[in-house]
Amino acid sequence: MSLIPGSDSITQIISLLSYVFFIVLIFYGQRIQMYVMIREVENSLHKLKYIKEEGRKNAIEAIKEIGKPTADPSARVDRYLEYFTIGPQSMDPAGIVYKLDHILDVRDERLKDEVKLMAPSCDDVQVNNLENTLEAAMALNFIYKVIRHYYIQGKKTLSLYVIMQIQMILPMVMKEAEAYASALKAFAYGQPIGDGAGPLIAAKLMHGYEIRKLPKDCVMATVPFEGRTALVIKAEGPGGNVGKPGDAVEAVIEENEGKIGMVIMIDAGLKLEGEKVGEVAEGIGAAIGGPGVDQFKIEAKLTKYKIPINAVIIKEDIGDAVSPMRKEINDAVDPVIERVKNVILERTKEGDKVIIVGVGNSIGVGQ
Repeated sequence: MSLIPGSDSITQIISLLSYVFFIVLIFYGQRIQMYVMIREVENSLHKLKYIKEEGRKNAIEAIKEIGKPTADPSARVDRYLEYFTIGPQSMDPAGIVYKLDHILDVRDERLKDEVKLMAPSCDDVQVNNLENTLEAAMALNFIYKVIRHYYIQGKKTLSLYVIMQIQMILPMVMKEAEAYASALKAFAYGQPIGDGAGPLIAAKLMHGYEIRKLPKDCVMATVPFEGRTALVIKAEGPGGNVGKPGDAVEAVIEENEGKIGMVIMIDAGLKLEGEKVGEVAEGIGAAIGGPGVDQFKIEAKLTKYKIPINAVIIKEDIGDAVSPMRKEINDAVDPVIERVKNVILERTKEGDKVIIVGVGNSIGVGQ
């Protein structure tokens, strides 16, 4: 007896299989989808593990080559990669910025001391570079462990939504991991990176003028410009160092008793997809990333003295920021300088003092 009158046996079989497939999808479709996602996450996790292990290996090789340790630094590197920082209690937010500032200072000193113990032959520049290298390896280790945690948790509980969330963010996670991986050797051997665009511009402006140190790990040069005085600030180089521009700007404003015509901050800015690497844009506000401590200090001091603040950014993505500096970013240096000059001429008058801050990592960029 035919299931479908007037049809041949092949058509009947195909129809039957279609019904079976439809029933399976109704009852097991979500689970099948989940297993496909688990497989995709698993493949990415294997790749992340390889990138993480290569990062650790490159960091150890750099320490051995540059620091000339007397003992194998592998155990200390493994301990370093597991370091964590606990943020301050925010139940009562009053004063939290300065508590965070203190914790970050302690962290920075501790990590530098660890590098000196691992690489006793290094000078201060090499210590900064190796610290940046280990920070990149630490970031890779952390990314791998977080993805592994949610993968195992999703697999144990067979939760579609846990696995789905990991699967959705994986392209961005992999992009960030690959960026840190490409940054490792740049940090180890002191090559300029994309985030060094701000310090590079500041270094070009201050070239040939007397340099003096500012707190903390920053330098400044006084540069005459079209009847104005430009006070150019950047992190001290050529070691891997971002300094504390907040403290530096505070100190310079107080030295001049608040008599500053304008502050201009130059930094790398995260571009949107579709925008070109090296595009230059102008805006208003403190162009500086990080945990927010330096931005807070700068904004508080500018508010106190009613000083206007302008920003110029060079657009790049996260991969460009931590990788060796691309030609497009280097080519944007002169256009940014022209933008800065135009802003100063249009927005200040002769005799004014202007603070120009080149924000970013000064690795490979001297004074």
